[in-house]
Amino acid sequence: MSTLSDLLYAQGRSTEADVEWLHRLAGDGQLLADLAFADIVIWVPTADDSFIAVAHTRPSGAATLFYRDIVGDLVRPQWRTQVTDAFTHGRIVDSASPDWFEETPTRVRAVPIVRETAIEGRAATIIGVLTRHTNLGEARTPSRQQITFNDCADDLFGMVASAGFPDLAAPTSPRRGAPRASDGLIRIDVDGIATFASPNALSAFNRLGFDDELEGESLIEVATQILPAARQFDESLPIVMAGRAPWRADLDARGVTVSLRTIPLKDHGTRTGAIVLCRDVTEIRHQEQELITKDATIREIHHRVKNNLQTVASLLRIQARRTHSDEAREALTQAMRRVSAIAVVHDTLSSGLAQDVDFDEVFNQVLKLVAEVAASPNTRARTHKTGIFGTLPSEYATPLALALTELVTNAVEHGLKDSEGDVEIVAERTDERLAVKVRDTGVGLPEGQVGRGLGTQIVRTLIQGELSGTIDWHTLVGSGTEVTIDIPLRYIAKA
Repeated sequence: MSTLSDLLYAQGRSTEADVEWLHRLAGDGQLLADLAFADIVIWVPTADDSFIAVAHTRPSGAATLFYRDIVGDLVRPQWRTQVTDAFTHGRIVDSASPDWFEETPTRVRAVPIVRETAIEGRAATIIGVLTRHTNLGEARTPSRQQITFNDCADDLFGMVASAGFPDLAAPTSPRRGAPRASDGLIRIDVDGIATFASPNALSAFNRLGFDDELEGESLIEVATQILPAARQFDESLPIVMAGRAPWRADLDARGVTVSLRTIPLKDHGTRTGAIVLCRDVTEIRHQEQELITKDATIREIHHRVKNNLQTVASLLRIQARRTHSDEAREALTQAMRRVSAIAVVHDTLSSGLAQDVDFDEVFNQVLKLVAEVAASPNTRARTHKTGIFGTLPSEYATPLALALTELVTNAVEHGLKDSEGDVEIVAERTDERLAVKVRDTGVGLPEGQVGRGLGTQIVRTLIQGELSGTIDWHTLVGSGTEVTIDIPLRYIAKA
């Protein structure tokens, strides 16, 4: 199914500002559907003077009318006149009589979606139409909560038609556990006095330590009673609880955390009150804190592992300098280089929250390490990297860094020994595989003869055993050597 942006741009009539506005409105589609106890559909005009559905939200507390997805469908004939009227004249249009949809009586309301303009003096722009489809087949005497929810929905629909909702000043990307209408709703007047509180909202405040009724109380005074005197609290909390700004805040007391979201209600720019959504997010915040603690612990472990590996590398370097055997010195130097290559990966992991690393950054450090250690006084090697490795999980990054360290080192030490030449590393990544080629312009080896040393064995073990990949050496006498590595990435996709 096409995304909202794809559908909007396909019509060729929406600007970037329109797309952002409609994304904001669609993001609150669930709130509107739950308050109205109805399906909410967003329509935008097409090139042939019709309308196409770009977003649809079903109510969580009522029966839906649309059991099949209608996003991407053109407006039906029985709604077209009503939707066109709302779009053309910029007014809310209600159906004159019950509309029948698949043998179910419904009531339809068409609301023009009006976007404010940033240019002073320029009139607001009508960019689409929102329709509310209420199922009348399950009509029953509405409760006080349902009446209040519907009143709140009507207020928001009026704001949609006057460019007052959504509010671009409201924060985007809400934290996990953002409150919904069903979690708890409080309606306050312009003075911040609660005129209605749903049972779930009252329960949330009771858990915070407020034992009285919320209706008739000032939310700011309620928060003053709940919060411990010595505890610091979010500076935005009074503004949120007074209903003055479309912000979010957390209320913490007695080991309970309640997330609050305020939506100011306005009538043509004049504030008339606010909706305050609340949700007990104590367990969610505890889980988030545990994740933060675990992330910090993991980063500290990577940092200590990196320090320990660097210490081991330093000890190997000291031992190599003091040994009198050329063979032993070479073995210790190679061991030092391998340990340092692994340390580079842990250094990168210690600086971020994710257990994924930017392998291009890692490999650039590995190349510097190899150039410093592998080149002899009579060897001049120029290293080049083309292509992008991309981001890899740590279980891929460590063996790949070590394997490439061995291959580049071999190319410098053996392929370009006592000469001048180039070592080129070419990376080619797709969604399914990562191919890497290491080429040098050295003397090469006889075709079919591959080194049998420890380095070659390490590379084979890492590529074939650790990464489930393949490796192949192509050598031509006098033309250098090319090593090809192919690593499947399907395991990353599954993860």
